[in-house]
Amino acid sequence: MTSETTTTPTPRQRKSRKRAGELLAAAVGAVPGGSSREGQVQMVEAIADAIADKEHLLVQAGTGTGKSLGYLTPALLVEGPVVVSTATLALQSQLVDHDLPRLAKAVQPVLGREPTFAVLKGRHHYLCLAKLENSAEDEPEGEGLFEVDAHSRPASGGGSGWLGESGKLGKQVERVHDWAMETATGDRDELDPGVDDRVWRQVSMPARECVGAARCPYGEECFAEASRARAREADVVVTNHSLLAVDMLAGRHIVPPHKLLIIDEAHELADRVSSASQAELTPESLTAAARRARPVVQPDVLTSLVEAGDALTVGLAEAPNGRITGELPQALAEACTLIDAATRRALESIGDVKSDDPDPVRKQQAKAVLDEIGNTAQRLLEGSDHDVAWVEKHETGTRRALVVAPLSVAGLLSETLYEERTVVATSATLALGGRFDLVARSLGLPLGPVRPTPIAAAAAEAARPANAAPKPAPPTEGPGWRSLDVGSPFDYPKQGILYVAAHLPRPAASGLPEAAGEELLKLITALGGRTLGLFSSRKAAQQAAELVRARTTIPVLLQGEDALPVLVRRFRAERDTCLFGVMSLWQGVDVPGDACQLVIIDRLPFPRPDEPLAAARSAAVDSTGGSGFSAVSVPIAAVRLAQGAGRLIRAAGDKGMVAVLDSRLETARGYGPFLRQTLPPLWYTTRPETAIGALQRLAKS
Repeated sequence: MTSETTTTPTPRQRKSRKRAGELLAAAVGAVPGGSSREGQVQMVEAIADAIADKEHLLVQAGTGTGKSLGYLTPALLVEGPVVVSTATLALQSQLVDHDLPRLAKAVQPVLGREPTFAVLKGRHHYLCLAKLENSAEDEPEGEGLFEVDAHSRPASGGGSGWLGESGKLGKQVERVHDWAMETATGDRDELDPGVDDRVWRQVSMPARECVGAARCPYGEECFAEASRARAREADVVVTNHSLLAVDMLAGRHIVPPHKLLIIDEAHELADRVSSASQAELTPESLTAAARRARPVVQPDVLTSLVEAGDALTVGLAEAPNGRITGELPQALAEACTLIDAATRRALESIGDVKSDDPDPVRKQQAKAVLDEIGNTAQRLLEGSDHDVAWVEKHETGTRRALVVAPLSVAGLLSETLYEERTVVATSATLALGGRFDLVARSLGLPLGPVRPTPIAAAAAEAARPANAAPKPAPPTEGPGWRSLDVGSPFDYPKQGILYVAAHLPRPAASGLPEAAGEELLKLITALGGRTLGLFSSRKAAQQAAELVRARTTIPVLLQGEDALPVLVRRFRAERDTCLFGVMSLWQGVDVPGDACQLVIIDRLPFPRPDEPLAAARSAAVDSTGGSGFSAVSVPIAAVRLAQGAGRLIRAAGDKGMVAVLDSRLETARGYGPFLRQTLPPLWYTTRPETAIGALQRLAKS
């Protein structure tokens, strides 16, 4: 969607825009003092055009645009269910609990009816009555939960069983049983207070283990099936990227058929699909599989599963941590061969799950777990060039796994995401380096004519004055899709400063360098707190917290010292406080107002060299004569950096500074301009005295 292509709307586009505009006017008019915003109107019209023309659309909509209304109002013009996918369950809840109820009531006079909506989550989010019935007999899956021997099963209904256990977890299970008698949805999010993950696993059913409503004794009462039925009847279905990914991998039979899919926070979709396509083998998973299979297989089959698990334990102990290049190490290859053979024997022993089986649920659970483990072992043994394998060992030695994941999911997305539906992908971070090319490619969209690479284009654009008026991302398009950058209503150059400490030495060792620590101290002291510190490692965050606590009286909240939601609430409420943390703070933290007026980023967030997927993808690009660093590491850093810097300006009245203590953002002539163009267009400086003076004035305001 470009300035060149929107000059003369077609009659169909005009009609679609008019109806969408009426719905938007009704929605914003229902809010006291509400009014539509320019970028929001552009977004509504672009989506209306995409629906009318059956073309896919990428929309970059900055913070404050009113993105949710911008995509929900034109979506109501589509017949049948419209699916909205969000990055997290929290965003899913925001839409279902707040945005959609208000919108539905507001547009009722225009549509002549009140639109309906439903939430759709994976099966494991819902209470399973069949699993609940067996929870008194099942052993806990967590290692050492009640010190149950992995090779011996307590008698059914015995005092040492799951429900017979006293203590915290046993009481939680009893509370779930009580809740099961009164809940209408079975949705875990409605259970307040919540329960431990280990408890919930005993009363919920992953999709792969479900026997199906027709063969389940509780099929007619199934909460997960009821949620799917509600989704099929709703005008708007809200789901999440993880379930959307599973839906694509499963042949698209989970999410109801639909003509329009809206992907919010679309910059995260490829990673979620990669995660859904990832599989692993652990000794614990083999132990759990043997436990599942025990009631339905012969003892010698069970022995082969245990022996395969022992072989995996030995193989993981011998293998070094990190990516596996070439063939699997011999010990791991032998373990995978044993696992493949053992799971095949077990599956043959179990046979088909029939409607007249005395316990089809338990039988299906065993088959599903064994099938998944066997397929993973086969996948690792095949060693496809399209997969990446690695050994993952936790620092404490408590977890060891053999993992496999796809090298790229762009091909999968190209084949499954866009078929028979219009896709609108939106986020505040789609135009990396000021262009849509990289995100489009990662989402499997075909590009149009050959154009300069985004990094080269950003380097050319760097010749413009540093604080020139911001330009919207130039549109990109290809066969069947278009793009649009609607900007943000915030006046970034007047509301905020981007300060890059260009005088600091290039960061080298891990942790917080001494010079960067002194710079951080000066900035925080000048403002008197009110600082969100985003760090590249826990070590750096810890060192920064110790430094500020030792040399000032400014309170510092450190991630890991309390639950993250608690820390964020305190940071919002306790003015002049600092909050320091790592990657989970870089996005999703919303602290408008003067509680957060300084965001400090210690170094550019490139992926670590030992991140297996990033390293493998970089190597693949290098092998074709390209630059893996430019094609893989720089875009990852761009998204993370933009998300981190986006924590500063959250409302029209916000003011403050983003301070980057990594001189490469200014001095790196290749990727520096690219990264800066991905950030909000804040007023730019590299002068420390200018930064300190601005913070001191802000502290007095």
